[in-house]
Amino acid sequence: MKMFLLSLLPFALLAQEPLPRHFANLKQLTTGGSNGESYWSPDSKRIIYQSTRDGNRCDQQYIMNADGSNQHMVSTGKGVTTCGYFLSDNKHIIYASTHEGNPSCPMPPDRARGYLWGVHPTFDIYLATDEGKIVKKLTDAPGYDAEGTVNFKAKKISYTSLASGDLELWSMNEDGSGKKQVTHAEGYDGGSVYSHDGKLMVWRAHRPDTPEKKAAALALLKDNLTAPMKMELFVASADGSKQRQITNFGCASFAPTFTPDNKRILFASNKNKCDSGQFDLFLINPDGSELEQVTEWNKFTSFPEFSPDGKKLIFSSSYLGKSNYEFNIFSVDWKP
Repeated sequence: MKMFLLSLLPFALLAQEPLPRHFANLKQLTTGGSNGESYWSPDSKRIIYQSTRDGNRCDQQYIMNADGSNQHMVSTGKGVTTCGYFLSDNKHIIYASTHEGNPSCPMPPDRARGYLWGVHPTFDIYLATDEGKIVKKLTDAPGYDAEGTVNFKAKKISYTSLASGDLELWSMNEDGSGKKQVTHAEGYDGGSVYSHDGKLMVWRAHRPDTPEKKAAALALLKDNLTAPMKMELFVASADGSKQRQITNFGCASFAPTFTPDNKRILFASNKNKCDSGQFDLFLINPDGSELEQVTEWNKFTSFPEFSPDGKKLIFSSSYLGKSNYEFNIFSVDWKP
């Protein structure tokens, strides 16, 4: 009963504060720890997400019901994992993990070099049942393979790979067959998602444009690192053709997702305070026009995704967090 009452407390606090105009019925689904990168099942009834909890020192994959109930781990508990996603059959999941390379958590990047992301070479993408039994390893190229997302209609996986020697977007079928390189530009391309109809894709990229910036990016990549604080959004056809840049903030913009009608893109950015951890959600058209700020919490708010039925939005945020590194998953009814 005590835990039940504590779980209700954030809901009462949220109800007292005005919500962004696109939000209604804000609910906090997790409490405490670091929870992020949450994604819906095809039937909009479950959510897969990554979390550091249960004595684990780095992220593992969890599944919960859409109301936050029945939270349970579905990854191995070894290594570090990222980017879990349901497959179109609603019975299987994919996620990236380093557990075969080393059962321990990898060392975090040295902050003396700035804020960096580790692109661990032992990351590979695994196919598992939604109960956590690994069925198949989908990638085996040397170097980083991660950041997989699935289009349920096209039954395609988009992911980031170092297979070509650079961090590029690739696609493959849900069984790992038909691998195809989608981007070919120098620099980092990642965090891609398809539109709901499978016709377009959107992603984040860092495209160094001077010899000095290119050399710096290459030096980081040799150390299995990338710098995430200068990322812009790009849109293209699902096959990678007709690429166009749609943001030019000089800051960090990432975690894009298409709205249910495929007409706009919701994403996270720190454009109001570059080089900071203050990320809010923004809407933009696929041609880069009509930028609209959605949240104004001046916290870390990111990783939005709409439910396949178009009714709800989930995202991760430090909103109401009681410590610097508490990030929880929230859901809202979406008002277009």
